[in-house]
Amino acid sequence: MNVKIFKNKFSKCIELDKKLAKFTWFGVGGNAEILFVPENEETLSFFLKNKPKTYKVLVIGAGSNLIIRDKGIKGIVLVTKKLKNISIDDNGIISAQAGASDAEVARFARDYERTGLEFLLGIPGTIGGGIKMNSGAFGSEFKDILIDVTAINLSGEFRIFSMKELGMEYRAIGISDEWIFCKARFKSASDNKKNIEAKMKQILRLRKTAQPTGVKTGGSTFKNPNGHKAWKLIDQAGCRGLRVGDAIISEKHCNFIINLKNSSAQQIEELGEIVKSKVFETSGIRLNWEIQRVGMK
Repeated sequence: MNVKIFKNKFSKCIELDKKLAKFTWFGVGGNAEILFVPENEETLSFFLKNKPKTYKVLVIGAGSNLIIRDKGIKGIVLVTKKLKNISIDDNGIISAQAGASDAEVARFARDYERTGLEFLLGIPGTIGGGIKMNSGAFGSEFKDILIDVTAINLSGEFRIFSMKELGMEYRAIGISDEWIFCKARFKSASDNKKNIEAKMKQILRLRKTAQPTGVKTGGSTFKNPNGHKAWKLIDQAGCRGLRVGDAIISEKHCNFIINLKNSSAQQIEELGEIVKSKVFETSGIRLNWEIQRVGMK
């Protein structure tokens, strides 16, 4: 494929050999062969219908739960940051595009005096990523509020999935990666703004107290094993403050890795693997990554 000819077809939305570090919270990673930032769902559909079938597509939202490896990504990286519209209907159903941030949706619900979505304020990501991971915080998950999702496949065809069809489980869903989430609908209940703001302030307070903020980090590094807390297993294995280069296990919450300054993706991933080994040695429990790791080493 002549990439330059392909680029000319979508000149407003495509960049070639684009550095990806700025699209992630860790601030690490190599380049994208093709970076695609659609203006709207129509552009996205047209692009997917016209792209070479052999080219794989990786979707990035906020990049909060992502390590992009140092040698970058072959194929297409689709960034959803411009797909961020939020709306509400007469029944209090809130619709949000995949690139809208979870926090923005929580605040939108507050402004319309709708409750049930406050926990989204504690999730550092976008709606699309939250659905893909069935993200959760403070005792609630996406599956608790989701009604349905509009998705598009790699051929540019749209389909609506009900929450049940998605097969949502702890930090996982049951549909294939060929589906890219475009927008979702959420249920909510009526409440007054003062009550909603009080819940949101409490969430922000808890998050600031318990988790590292204002630093280059991701979301939770590892999933909680059944019956256990990942942070506690990591702490018991003596990993609090463990360091590889500029990558360090947070002293505040040891299920978070921090890029102190100039860590590489390799150092962050290596630190995570060391933690996994130490936890297995001390507890016999194998931790599974919650952070997605993509690209070429």
